Amino acid sequence: MSKSGRKSPGKSGPAVDAGKPAAAGYRVLARKYRPHTFAGLIGQDVMVKTLENAFRTGRIAQAYMLTGVRGVGKTTTARLIARALNYGTGDGAPTSLDMPEMGEHCAAILESRHIDVLEMDAASNTGIDDVREIIEAVRYKPASARYKVYIIDEVHMLSRQAFNGLLKTLEEPPAHVKFIFATTEVRKVPVTVLSRCQRFDLRRVDGPTLSAHLRSVASQESVALDDDALAQIVRASQGSVRDALSLLDQAIAHDGETVSGEIVRAMLGLSDRGRILDLFEHVMTGDVAAALGVLDEQHTAGADPLAVLGDLAEFVHWVTRLKVVESSSDDPSYSHEERIRAAALAERLAMPVLARCWQMLLKGLGEVQAAPDPAAAADMVIIRLAHVSNLPTPGDLVRALEPDTRRGGDTSAGAPPVEGAGPRAASLPPAPAVSGSDPAGGPSAALRRDPLPAPERETVSAAPAATPIRPLECFGDVVALARDMRDIQLTNALEHHVRPVDFGRGRICIHLVDGAPGTLANRLGARLQDWTGERWVITVASEPPGGDVLTIADQRKRDQDMLIAEARKDPLVAAALRIFPGAEITGVRDLGDEAAPDTPDRSTNGDEKP
Repeated sequence: MSKSGRKSPGKSGPAVDAGKPAAAGYRVLARKYRPHTFAGLIGQDVMVKTLENAFRTGRIAQAYMLTGVRGVGKTTTARLIARALNYGTGDGAPTSLDMPEMGEHCAAILESRHIDVLEMDAASNTGIDDVREIIEAVRYKPASARYKVYIIDEVHMLSRQAFNGLLKTLEEPPAHVKFIFATTEVRKVPVTVLSRCQRFDLRRVDGPTLSAHLRSVASQESVALDDDALAQIVRASQGSVRDALSLLDQAIAHDGETVSGEIVRAMLGLSDRGRILDLFEHVMTGDVAAALGVLDEQHTAGADPLAVLGDLAEFVHWVTRLKVVESSSDDPSYSHEERIRAAALAERLAMPVLARCWQMLLKGLGEVQAAPDPAAAADMVIIRLAHVSNLPTPGDLVRALEPDTRRGGDTSAGAPPVEGAGPRAASLPPAPAVSGSDPAGGPSAALRRDPLPAPERETVSAAPAATPIRPLECFGDVVALARDMRDIQLTNALEHHVRPVDFGRGRICIHLVDGAPGTLANRLGARLQDWTGERWVITVASEPPGGDVLTIADQRKRDQDMLIAEARKDPLVAAALRIFPGAEITGVRDLGDEAAPDTPDRSTNGDEKP
């Protein structure tokens, strides 16, 4: 806001001096067809109905917060509210949003040049000084209108000091003052401000409503607009009326009488929707050459490779929705032929295939964006999609393998039969119990040489710790305690850099491997004393322990390797590895443990504690 108290030029209308006619000139469609009444405000029926009831009952708020994406009518709505507040010349309060003709103040308000309706662009006026001018000016009554209205656009860009300075005035403004805020980032507005406003969330305008509006504008402009061009403009605008009118304006500039799909496609660098369907069908049938030919054709025609893959992903999403929601076929942004072909694809393709295609396209879009040659990256994405189109889904693999397992396994591999193989045989078998591991998976050859007698265990459990802990009977219990106490750094060091040598009450002997922190022993002793309330002596052995004593991390890896080796012997797994050449088993989980996640594995070198 300027120092004179007048509106800033940030969001104001054309500079027109009072008493002088506006200079004749071309006005863009977004301004030419800006609504002058609430009846012309499309797609915001809920808000209009609420405001109408508020005006009729006299429950007009002191401040309004208008939110929504760009181009849905926030500033236009703010001016219409200001016009309704000051409509007519009488002294009584406004009672309706119905404004059949231009009133005394209407033209000046709609053109953003009324002395009592002040607009401020918060993007350009963010400080406390700008808000202080408003605070000082609200004391004075309006010069000619019924209300003094302050419209602050992009209000989320005000500084914290500016918001704080506005709070008191916003909560208890004079009766002749109204505030209207507009923002695209309502989450950045302090809740203290939101709580003092009546909030309206302006919605994106849906496709049919926006299509009808563009048809009307094109008719008034004497321009022929074909269905393909209309669908592309509606889709590209993403529910923004201003964006849609700007795109239509640009398309009309290409050809003053007719707007075709080819014009819009070339203008936006989009791909041909019909050819996108051809591309998808070639990919799903594994015809790589035909698919790359369509991609090259679109690239030669000017379509961005990223836009082609984006359209392909959008089509995959639509086909997937058709499988679960048949009413999705009513989308007006698609032609009749596209709906028929998409419905046929939705019926033919399985959900896992579509889901796999969607995931690969999402990853491919990121690759195309980061690649030095987007066209080459798009080629590779299409090749991968076509290659996996003929691969079985996990469900197909299970169904193909189940008959073999029921007949006693794959005899060609010489594997033994799998007893009881059924519909759940696709999961890897539960991992066998592996002895010699403590709760964290680590060794404990000498960890229980000094077991605590029962009475002493009770005294340990009664230690004055902040959180009740279980008795520490082995080195694995120490690692588990560090993990429970969420000391991630200490837990990682104990798992990767420590070989246990001896364990007793209040004392632990460890051997540190290369790379271990130098202060690990002191830190472990201090932590244990804090957690248990007892003093612990930590000694470091200079020589590694004898026997097969590994760090917890090393033994965990050894145990996992043993499980993988055993899993390879399973006929179902062996058959799956043959079907997918080059596949590897990366891990084996014990499904029995997953069924009871709260029961810890307390095994220690084959000795299982109750």
